[in-house]
Amino acid sequence: MREAVFLVQNEEKWREIEDIISNKTSSSPDYLAELYIDLTDDLAYAQTNYPKSKITIYLNDLTAGIFQEIYKRQKGKRNAFIYFWTHVLPLEFYKARKAFLYSFIFFLFSSLIGVVSTAYDETFPRVIMGDHYIDKTLRNMEKGDPMAVYKSESQEDMFFSITLNNIRVAFLAFACGIFLTLGTYVILFNNGVMLGTFQYFMYQKGFLFTSVLTIWIHGTIEIASIIIAGGAGIMMGNGFLFPGTYSRKKSFTKSAKSAVKIVVGLVPLFIIAGFLESYVTRNTHWPTAAKAFIILSSAAFILFYFVWYPQRLHKKINQYYS
Repeated sequence: MREAVFLVQNEEKWREIEDIISNKTSSSPDYLAELYIDLTDDLAYAQTNYPKSKITIYLNDLTAGIFQEIYKRQKGKRNAFIYFWTHVLPLEFYKARKAFLYSFIFFLFSSLIGVVSTAYDETFPRVIMGDHYIDKTLRNMEKGDPMAVYKSESQEDMFFSITLNNIRVAFLAFACGIFLTLGTYVILFNNGVMLGTFQYFMYQKGFLFTSVLTIWIHGTIEIASIIIAGGAGIMMGNGFLFPGTYSRKKSFTKSAKSAVKIVVGLVPLFIIAGFLESYVTRNTHWPTAAKAFIILSSAAFILFYFVWYPQRLHKKINQYYS
C-alpha cells in the first residue's frame, strides 16, 4: 500500500485519537481500548513499510499518548488489574475466536478418532492409556468404584502435581504453535484421542454416565483450557504463516504477544481445575445433582467469559463507534 493511501484511509481515526488525548472529545474505556489495539496495528504496519517516514514517528507518539490516556483513567493498580481481565483479555479472546474454533473442531475430531478406534479394536485403550491404568481401572470396576483412581493420592499431592501437569500440557499446546502450528495440532490430537478412547472404554464397560459425572467435574475447565491454549498456539503459528500486510517477523511478534496474554489468562483455570480434580472429583458418593451443577456451572462460565462476553464487548465498542 502506498504511503499516501495509508494516510488517507486512517487520517480520520488518527485525528479522533488526537482529540481524545487533548480532551476535546470523550470516549468510553471500551472504545479507547479498541482504538489502542487498532493504532498499534497501524504503527506496526508503518514501521514495516515506512520505517523512516514522518508518519511512523507520528504514530509512535500517538500510540504513546493513547496508552497514557488509558492508564491515566485507571484509579490505581487494582483497577488496572480489573481492566485487564474485563476488557483487554476478552478483546484478545475475540481476536482469537477463529483460532479457538479451529482448535475445538480439531480436538473434537481427534476425540472421535479415539471413539472409533476403541469401538473397532478392544486393545486400543491399552495402547493409549497403558496396561497399568487399564488393569487398575478394571479392578476398581469389580469393586464397584470405577473412578477410585482419583482417591489414590493425598489431596495436597494431587493438587500440585495435577495443576503443574495442566500447565505443562497447555503450555506445550501453546508453545508448539511456533512450529508452524503443527506441534499444537499434535498436542491437541494426542489429548483428543485419549479423551475419546477413555470415554468409549467406559461406555463399553457400562460406566459412561458414572465417568461423565466424575471426570467432567474438573474436565470441563481442564479440557477447555487445553483447547484455548491450542487456539493461542494456532494463532501464533498463523501469524508467521499468514503475515498479511506485515513482514513475517512483525506479524509473528504481534500474534505471539496476543497469544501470551491468552495463556496468562488461563492460569486461574489451571488452578481451579487442579483444585476440583484433587478435592472434589474424588467424592464419587456425591449426589448426581451436585455433580451436574458443578459441570454445568463450569461450562456456563467458559461459554460466558471466552465466547459470549468477548462478542458482547466487541459489539458494544462498535456501537459506540457508529
